[in-house]
Amino acid sequence: MFDTFSEMKFLLKQLVKRDLTSKYKDSVLGILWSFFNPLLIMLVFTAIFSMLFGRSIENYPVYFLSGRLIYDFYNSATKGAMKSIKSNAYIIKKIYVPKYMFSISAVCYEFVNFLISFVILFGVMLITGAQFHLTSIFAIAPIFFLVILIFGIGLILAVCNTYFSDIGYLYNVFTLILMYASALFYPMEIVPAQVQMIFTLNPVYSAISCFRECVVYGIAPNLSTLSYLAVFAFTVLGVGILLFNIYDKKLSLEI
Repeated sequence: MFDTFSEMKFLLKQLVKRDLTSKYKDSVLGILWSFFNPLLIMLVFTAIFSMLFGRSIENYPVYFLSGRLIYDFYNSATKGAMKSIKSNAYIIKKIYVPKYMFSISAVCYEFVNFLISFVILFGVMLITGAQFHLTSIFAIAPIFFLVILIFGIGLILAVCNTYFSDIGYLYNVFTLILMYASALFYPMEIVPAQVQMIFTLNPVYSAISCFRECVVYGIAPNLSTLSYLAVFAFTVLGVGILLFNIYDKKLSLEI
């Protein structure tokens, strides 16, 4: 049984450690791929799209990478949480472990990778001569609310994926659409005014926008955008917790 906070903390630490070691155990470069992956993607997108948007976006590599890191974290963490129950079925069937811990550990594992990728962002900022702003400290706020959002969506997806395997395929399509609706590699100004309102409803875009304001533009995040992200994130988390509590005992029968 896992009844105390210290036991939960120990279990979470072991699950994250397991995921980190298992992912890179057969790789020559190992954890260095956490650095190279966002860097290589940035180089490809910069080479392609800087010719189109480079003049309208100052320091395009930093603009793109700052958005891409946020999106990749959301994408990888929610997909990891979605698969967490099924991928740990062998443990769940043998011993009692709170099932939500697997979803939480999947998110925490991707959060570690997310923090590592910040080294690339800071390195690109240094190389391109981007200015470092004191407002970067405020970036903690959108990142915090993004993590809350991911936890909530992760719990919902973990339950849905246990019952309906097709959810994974549908979610891949959804995240692809989400990427293009998050203004990763183009300025929002090119989007028609009537469509921009739809974009602002995208919480991932809200997180990216607030993060860029703090890190790239040196201003405090827009309070209305940040508030929307916070309300959306905690609402989704509440729904996720409620749904998980309803189906928690039934999940073991479905895996």
